[in-house]
Amino acid sequence: MSSAHGSWLSERLTARTFLKPHHVARAVFHPAWIPEAVDPSVEQLKRIRVVAGAVAALGVYTFVQGGFAFDEMLDNAATASAVLFFITPLTVGVMLYVWRRGGTVRQLKAPLVNAFKLLLLFIGSVLTTVLIFRLGDVFGILPKLVLSLAGLWLAFFVIAGAVRLTGNFFGTAAVHRGLPPLLATVTTWLMAVPDLVTGDLHGLSLTLGILFILGAPVTVTAIALLELRRLRRRHGIRLTAHPAVLPPVTPPPPPYAPQGPGGFLPPQGHPYGPPQGHPYGHPYGTPPPYNPRNPYGG
Repeated sequence: MSSAHGSWLSERLTARTFLKPHHVARAVFHPAWIPEAVDPSVEQLKRIRVVAGAVAALGVYTFVQGGFAFDEMLDNAATASAVLFFITPLTVGVMLYVWRRGGTVRQLKAPLVNAFKLLLLFIGSVLTTVLIFRLGDVFGILPKLVLSLAGLWLAFFVIAGAVRLTGNFFGTAAVHRGLPPLLATVTTWLMAVPDLVTGDLHGLSLTLGILFILGAPVTVTAIALLELRRLRRRHGIRLTAHPAVLPPVTPPPPPYAPQGPGGFLPPQGHPYGPPQGHPYGHPYGTPPPYNPRNPYGG
């Protein structure tokens, strides 16, 4: 599906595309209506943070707890989905109240509805994945094998979608550029507080457990503050201002203009304008005009 008005997918999907769940996730969880990032360096930091967090979590579940705690990972995924379902609309509602003097909710209706649809789509994908793996323990060998294959496809689809959603946080960047870092900060802290309160250190020592639990929210908060600071200083975007009163933001152009289906060509033409005469001038000054007469007279 193209990126024309009214479309959702950021790229066209074919039957062959579904063999690669991360390609499907890219098209579904980064829709065509989501604006481009204004700071690519911050987006790269977000992806690094997600990968580092996933590696750390996998290491805890695999090595520290003496085996791969797959059931606990499924439970945590379901819990995180429930937190997202309640916290994301609540946080956006608080910001709408903050923005009430600068504009109306009606002005933001379309991006708000799209963001809520994207949130429900992701939560539905997570819960479906958890349900399929749970049902695999009920049926026989052949149905369990089929469900396991479907569950693995969905697991890769959800993980790739989560990486995509770290930049736009369910498309809320289309509502306000400051919402994604705010929502990421609020969500990670709310996910970490219960572990601190209950003392669930995931089998780690007291010091390592606290560092592991607080590492994610502290890192996310630092990146979020960096992003909000750059939005305010470079683009004049303040979190407390209604999107209707904010200046328009133009994403930085790519270093080279795209040429063809996936290639890039450098800018054409002389980089310093059209050449004027000899590029370094005549080495011995301006030569005299050519004289066809005999140089020895006559």
